Amino acid sequence: MPTTKDTLRARRKIRIRSKIKGTAKRPRLVVFRSLMHTYAQLVDDENNKTLLTVSDMKAKGKGTKSEKAKDIGLELAKKASEQKIKEVVFDRNGYKYHGRTKAVAEGAREGGLKL
Repeated sequence: MPTTKDTLRARRKIRIRSKIKGTAKRPRLVVFRSLMHTYAQLVDDENNKTLLTVSDMKAKGKGTKSEKAKDIGLELAKKASEQKIKEVVFDRNGYKYHGRTKAVAEGAREGGLKL
């Protein structure tokens, strides 16, 4: 049976999630990419709560998807600092670390989060 991109991503996702866990002090930064938009959220796995969410759906500005993804990282870092969160665990959600996924991480670092 041939493997598809989705099954390969699902395997990577399981492998990654078995190793990382978010806490209240150091939540997990999860990235999700759809065909049109990029989403990021901070998750506390101990209490099963989403602490905050950011997406580019409301961003009307021009630019590539990667540029918008970097803005998402910056916005997430700003909101996290308001909640006194300085460190996070990066969860690329099975995606390879390039393009929009990498842009979100770099934007979060520029915004002051420690990954």
